[in-house]
Amino acid sequence: MTTSIYMTTAENLSTETIETYRRQGFVSIRGIISPEEVARFRAATLETQKRIKSYSHHSNIFTQLVNVWREDTTIRQLTLHPNVAAIAQRLAGVPLRIWHDQTLIKEPHNNAPTEFHQDQPYWPHTNSTHALSAWIALVDVPAERGCMTFIPGSQTKTELTSQDLSDAHDLMRKCPDLVWMQRVTVPLKAGDCTFHHARIAHMATPNFTDEQRIAHVVIYMDASTTYTAKRHVITDPLGLQMGQKLEGDFFPTVEEIVAH
Repeated sequence: MTTSIYMTTAENLSTETIETYRRQGFVSIRGIISPEEVARFRAATLETQKRIKSYSHHSNIFTQLVNVWREDTTIRQLTLHPNVAAIAQRLAGVPLRIWHDQTLIKEPHNNAPTEFHQDQPYWPHTNSTHALSAWIALVDVPAERGCMTFIPGSQTKTELTSQDLSDAHDLMRKCPDLVWMQRVTVPLKAGDCTFHHARIAHMATPNFTDEQRIAHVVIYMDASTTYTAKRHVITDPLGLQMGQKLEGDFFPTVEEIVAH
């Protein structure tokens, strides 16, 4: 696959973009996948929504399908997309591997925000301080369709426990300083992406529009990440031992992804 079709690649990623990500904990990247890929991956996502039942979660906040790449060959191409993976590793500045993917769909007029939270407290990870997510828009996501809002610099709050996505005040009770910090809303066009650190506080508004908000998220962790034995849908079936390194076919490295 050539990279010339992409607006942004690891090769043309600016130093300013990398520095912005590392300072504020998130950055918006334009054209990380092509329009043709957007159409193909969106169609595959809508098909898997109907078919895949394992690792699925449905609520009034969103529909979530996890590890879709393990069950669908087309979505596998998106989760293991070399352009996305290479940019993620340049932003992080350390070797990375896949943690998992997830499809996130907000239905029209769902009337439920995804409240402020950090991602990393949910994960059974140690030795992973650079984990990040690539949140890829498969439709246009203006502010009224459920795009994300971030609190810049909040990735420095590294000791917080997991938060309730349905409670608007849970994160703020755990860390009152966040109440007074700046918030930045980031609308995206289809094919654009936000990369956000696993500790950045973020939320998404309800979908106020007549169309689904469809996003595919690829989550990367440090290549050195080890398992804490905390319960998690990804690791529960694998029979892992505490302290075991998360590696192998379930957790390919960026180098393996780019090589293919």
